[in-house]
Amino acid sequence: MRDVIVVGGGPTGVMLATELRLHGVDVLVLERATEPTSHGRGGGLHARSLEVLDQRGVVDRFLALGQRYPLDGFFAGIAAAQPEDLDSDHPYVLAIPQTITDRLLTERAAELGAEIRRGCAVVGLAQDDDGVTATLADGTEHRGRYLVGCDGGRSTVRTLLGVGFPGEPTRVDTLLGEMEVSEAPETIDAVVAEVRTTQLRFGAARLEDGAYRLVVPAEGLAGDRGVPPTFEEFRAQLREHAGTDFGVHAPRWLSRFGDATRLAERYRVGRVLLAGDAAHIHPPPGGQGLNLGLQDAVNLGWKLAAAVDGWAPDGLLDTYESERRPVAASVLDNTRAQIELMSLDPGPQAVRRLLAELMEIDGVGRHLLEKVTAIGVRYHLGDGHPLVGRHLRDVPLAHGRLYDLMHGGRGLLLDRTGELSVSGWLDRVDHVVDVDSEADVPAALVRPDGHVAWAGSDEAELGDRLREWFGAPTHRAGGVNDSGGAPPRGAPRVSRSGVVGWSRTDPAVEEEPRGPDATDRPGPVRPAAPRPVLHPDEHGRHRR
Repeated sequence: MRDVIVVGGGPTGVMLATELRLHGVDVLVLERATEPTSHGRGGGLHARSLEVLDQRGVVDRFLALGQRYPLDGFFAGIAAAQPEDLDSDHPYVLAIPQTITDRLLTERAAELGAEIRRGCAVVGLAQDDDGVTATLADGTEHRGRYLVGCDGGRSTVRTLLGVGFPGEPTRVDTLLGEMEVSEAPETIDAVVAEVRTTQLRFGAARLEDGAYRLVVPAEGLAGDRGVPPTFEEFRAQLREHAGTDFGVHAPRWLSRFGDATRLAERYRVGRVLLAGDAAHIHPPPGGQGLNLGLQDAVNLGWKLAAAVDGWAPDGLLDTYESERRPVAASVLDNTRAQIELMSLDPGPQAVRRLLAELMEIDGVGRHLLEKVTAIGVRYHLGDGHPLVGRHLRDVPLAHGRLYDLMHGGRGLLLDRTGELSVSGWLDRVDHVVDVDSEADVPAALVRPDGHVAWAGSDEAELGDRLREWFGAPTHRAGGVNDSGGAPPRGAPRVSRSGVVGWSRTDPAVEEEPRGPDATDRPGPVRPAAPRPVLHPDEHGRHRR
């Protein structure tokens, strides 16, 4: 029996497999398609997704193959200056084709030992108290302790579970495709700018090799949205809206998509869970769909691993739905609003002009941009410090930076007091003592997904939150300096640089890559240039 079966090998499913493998979970990914897709609709990674990739030590792979753009115009295409000092070290959108994102995520999952099988269409599910059986189209059965459906908007897993998917059907179709053009780039730019004064669902993006990705409104609704448009249909719609087809030829792929908006009634039924488009679909404005799925995976991964490993506190796995479903509902609302603001009718256009004025106010523009980029997400984790529930941006430390210490997907206590302890949880939580840290809070307990579970200085409160999120201690907890001498081999240690890690006898180990089953923990990290102290405001956002 496998620990976890993931149905769907797209970005959400592969990201989930990666997170599970960080914890040594045996995971099998079953993907219906026999080959990786040659195209994808998602074309960008937002700040919160880039932070997650940074926390796992792989963001440079993506940055090297993408292009950074400012975050202006990312709400309904309204031109507005990007607010200063966004609460992220990645305050931009990374334009990167989904095919490359898929490849990089899949390569990382394979590095960590995830097994991905293609040409495996799931057609049946059965679960009992011990696990879930997935039946494939060829009659093969696979059994796992848990199963997660990451199989897209037409999810077979969701259908087999009988989970409702209420919402609104598609009202308008849009055509999308990549092809070569004969017209000069300057002419295309001028025509697109003119068309977009009245039709915001029209666009053209030049690719590195000179071809274009084009988007244009469809003539009407398709009976089957899974059937791509013909090339002649695409050309006709270009001529209809732009007065020219730009001399398009040699199409690479064509697709169509709608603006349906739906949210699964439940994210969990017993040992089966839903993530990504299987749990939510929405219109594309703001480019939030792929990012929402990646963040689902990171929220779920460590919790599911805890359930598999047997240390999950009661109700931990249920917090996946209670935290992520409201986030999806908020994304559905903001994309609904953006679609209305893109309408050509007089009423929506009047609201659009008014909102454009309001977005010049820093707080308004910042709020909307934090929604689109997900850096404004705050889970309801109880009262207390305004930072609780929010993501923690990368904090410079005396000898490195915070995100370098989160590559293993473990919890982490960032401790400026030097008086706190996680000694009962050191198999699950790392302890960083750094009295010079620029985080303007005595201490912060950071979950594996990068969100703050507790902030303060009270040892008893910390212990309560550790039990709430990381289960019962493995032994009696004590103070940081109560070990009474040198730790035994493999035991926790405290260095003056602030890292509580694991003792090593071979210095070369510190430079070796850490696999999912490695027992070494973060050692010295690269120095960071001094940066201003970060002060959280009343909402928990950091200000420089």
